[in-house]
Amino acid sequence: MDINTCPFRSVLYIPGSKDRALDKARGLAVDAIIFDLEDAVSPDAKIDARATLKSALAAGGYGARYKIIRINGLDSEWGQGDIAALRDADADAFLIPKVASPEDVQAVADMLGNGKPIWAMIETPLGVLNAAAIAAHPQLQGFVAGTNDLAKDLNCRFRADRMQLQTALQTMLLAARAHNVVAVDGVYNQFKDDDGLRAECEQGRDLGFDGKTLIHPAQISIANECFAPSAAEIELAQRYIAAFHEVEAAGQGVAVVDGKIVENLHVETAMQTLAKAEAIAKQDAE
Repeated sequence: MDINTCPFRSVLYIPGSKDRALDKARGLAVDAIIFDLEDAVSPDAKIDARATLKSALAAGGYGARYKIIRINGLDSEWGQGDIAALRDADADAFLIPKVASPEDVQAVADMLGNGKPIWAMIETPLGVLNAAAIAAHPQLQGFVAGTNDLAKDLNCRFRADRMQLQTALQTMLLAARAHNVVAVDGVYNQFKDDDGLRAECEQGRDLGFDGKTLIHPAQISIANECFAPSAAEIELAQRYIAAFHEVEAAGQGVAVVDGKIVENLHVETAMQTLAKAEAIAKQDAE
C-alpha cells in the first residue's frame, strides 16, 4: 500500500487475540488498525494470539485500512516468535514497542528479512532523544507516540493541556518531518469523554500529527473529523491555488486572497490540503 496516499486520521488498537474484535474491525470507519500482540494480550494468550491474528488477516475484509501488527518487544520471550509466525502475514507494516535506537529497528528488519515497512513506538526518554536517528532508518515508515509510557518514565503529572509532554511530542515531529515519516499521536484514555478527546485531537493536529491512536471505536468519528481538512479549509485552498495561477498566468506580481499575500509555500500547503481531502474521500468510499 502506498503510504503517500493513505490518511492516518484514526489508528485503532485491536487485540490480536480476540476473534470478535478482529471481525468487528472490518466494519469500522477507521483509517488504520494496529493489531496488538503486546499490551492488549495477556501473557497466557500471546502464543495462541499469533495464529488467531494470522487467520483473521488471511481471511481479509479489511479493505483499504492500513494494517499494522504490533509485536512484543525483542527483550521479551515473545517478540522473536511473533516475527517468525507473522512475517509473511497479510499486513502492511510491523510496529515495535519501546524503540530506543535505530539498532532496534535494524534487529527487527533483519528478522523480517523481507523489506516490510517498520513503525516505531516512541515511548521512552531515550527513544525521544534518538528520534532523528530512528526516523532515518531506511525501513522506518511511521512513529507512534506512546504517551502513557513516556509520562510514566518522565515521572510527570497529568495535565489536560499536555504541557509536560510538549518537548517530547515536538521532538518526535521534528524527526518525523525531517525524514518524511508518518507521525501519529498517543491515545486518549478517557474514551467516554468526547470533549476531552476533541481537545486533544485538535492539539495534536495543530502540532502537526497526521492522526491519533485510539483505544475504542467510539473515538473514531471525532478523530476522523479533527484530522481531516474542513470544508472551509478546502475552499480556501482552492482559492489560493486559483489566485496564484491567475496572477502567474498574467505575469503579474503577487496574488492576494482575503487581504493576505499568497506565496509558493501557501500554494504548496494548499495542494497538500486538497491531496489529503482526496485521499480521505477515496478511503471513505472504499
